[in-house]
Amino acid sequence: MPQDVSALTLQFLEWVTSGRRSHADLMETWRSSCPRLSIWEDAVLDGLVRYEGGGRVIELTPSGRAALARKSATETPVERAAE
Repeated sequence: MPQDVSALTLQFLEWVTSGRRSHADLMETWRSSCPRLSIWEDAVLDGLVRYEGGGRVIELTPSGRAALARKSATETPVERAAE
């Protein structure tokens, strides 16, 4: 897993943790016609998220949780309050 995770990837990881997310939810919210913007595919390949329940549910891996924890650890109290 890369040590530096992009801001967009972190936003995606936060979205995954904000509720039970299905593949249909993912495609509805994060689809893109731009081949360079494959945030969810990149997160899978980087080992940050995985499909569970026969591919129906998306969840963070331990690496994905660690990436969010690093983000939280580096945020200032003002940045946390803004979310």
